[in-house]
Formats: sequence, C-alpha cells, structure tokens
Amino acid sequence: MLDQVRQWRDGGRQVRTRAGSVFVRSAPGDGPTVVLLHGYPSSSYDFREVVDRLGGRAWLAIDFLGFGLSEKPRPHRYSLFEQADIVEEVLAADSTGPIVLLAHDMGTSVATELIARDLDGSLTFPLERAALSNGSVILEKATLRPIQKILRGPLGPVAARLANRVVFTREFAQLFSAAHPLTASEAEAQWALLAHARGHRIAHLLTAYLDERVTYADRWHGAVRDWDKPLGFLWGTADPVATVAVLDGLRALRPAATVIELTGLGHYPQLEDPEAFAAGARLLLAIASA
Repeated sequence: MLDQVRQWRDGGRQVRTRAGSVFVRSAPGDGPTVVLLHGYPSSSYDFREVVDRLGGRAWLAIDFLGFGLSEKPRPHRYSLFEQADIVEEVLAADSTGPIVLLAHDMGTSVATELIARDLDGSLTFPLERAALSNGSVILEKATLRPIQKILRGPLGPVAARLANRVVFTREFAQLFSAAHPLTASEAEAQWALLAHARGHRIAHLLTAYLDERVTYADRWHGAVRDWDKPLGFLWGTADPVATVAVLDGLRALRPAATVIELTGLGHYPQLEDPEAFAAGARLLLAIASA
C-alpha cells in the first residue's frame, strides 16, 4: 500500500454496518459536524486537503460501501438508498449533534436522498444545511464519459474485467482542468484505492447509481427544490461531466440558492485547488474562517 494511502487509512477506522464494513475517518472540533460525501469512483481520500481547512469544525468522512477502503461485497446490488442508510447508521453511532453535508459527484445524490428524508420527517439525525459540488444530479444535462456509458450498459462486466491502471489513469486525467492536471502521485493513490480489495472489478456494479438518478429524479429534484433549509452549490466550471448545464438546471430548481463558481476548475475542484474549494465550503456551510 502506498505511504500516503496508508497514512490516511491509519488515521481512520472500520465501522460495521448492516450492509458491510465501511471506512470512517473523523476529527473532533466545533459543531455542527461537517459530513463529507465523496463521488464515483473515488473515496474520502479526496477530501484530505480540505478537512484541515474547515475552520476547526468537527468533521466525518465515509468511504461508501464498495469504494476506497470500505468492504466491497460481490455479488451485491449497490444503491444510493443503501449508501444513505449507511450514513445514517454511522452517524447514529458516532454523532449526537447537528450535521451539515458537503457532497461531491455521486455523493450529491446520497445527500439529496438524505434531504428528501428530512423533508418527509424520517431522517434520524438533525440536518441543518448542505452544499453540493459537481454532481450530475440532473443526469440528462450531464455529459457522461464513454467509459461510464459502457460500464452502465450490457458490456459493463467485460469493461470491469479489463480495467487496469493505464486505462484508469487516462480516463481519470480527463476530469481535470488543463491548468491543474492530474499528477502521477494522485493517479497512483486513486488507483490504489480503487483497486483495493479488487474494487476495480466491480465498477459496473457501482455505476447503478446512474440509473437510480433517472428513476428517482422526481424525489431528488423535489428535495433540491422544496427543502426549507440552506442549500448551496459549489462548482468547478470546467467540469466535462457535471457541466455548467447541470448547475444551470439546479439553479432553475432553486433560484434563491447561493452559488459559488470555481472558475476554470474541473470535476475534482477539491483536488485541483483545495483552498478555493474549502473557502467556498466554509461560506456555504456558515463556517467562520480559522
């Protein structure tokens, strides 16, 4: 295991949930606790340069089931609803105070499911506000990568079996802006986390969340539109997947939302410019600067 990945792992712990064991890393601080929800195909490691820039807030980051350092069961029907259940279960064991969400990519749909549960009165923790970053919440406005389309289709199992570090690095690099290209060390760490417990072989199973974004669009778009608590958007404008067209769609759903555009940053703004990303998150989550 790479040293930087080992260091991140050693600062966290495994938490047993009904669905499986998930990796959790957290730190104490002032409240409300910032819960960080990562995207596909990465992990909580994406936020390693952000968490120390949260103004002394308590924080907690989870590797979703099937991702990063968490258990990767197979066969398994991976679902955003189950990932939301896992968040609730971890927080029930780990936190008693109010929560704010900072969600990226796939994590934005886990966040909107949690918001929907808050709307219908079934959420098991007190949620105060949320910020969504570069997630294709409105899937029809997104521009999926060719590999996402393949993994989502009938050839998905074949593509997963053929996955390797070279192909992954080439595809992952396309998500970064020209001004902040993917570094060799970042690519190495991201591949190590994806391939941990042979997770690269279940990539087609993990992409099921894309279909759920279509099936449950009314529920999750309605949550964005109707939630009566602060919800903002933090967006890298050079994202080739969750493009500004997605952001425009979210603005249409929630015209009064605070929007912070991270001009020229790609799909992973927290990796390209963690200070700018954290500054935007602090504003949207009402965190005073340290």
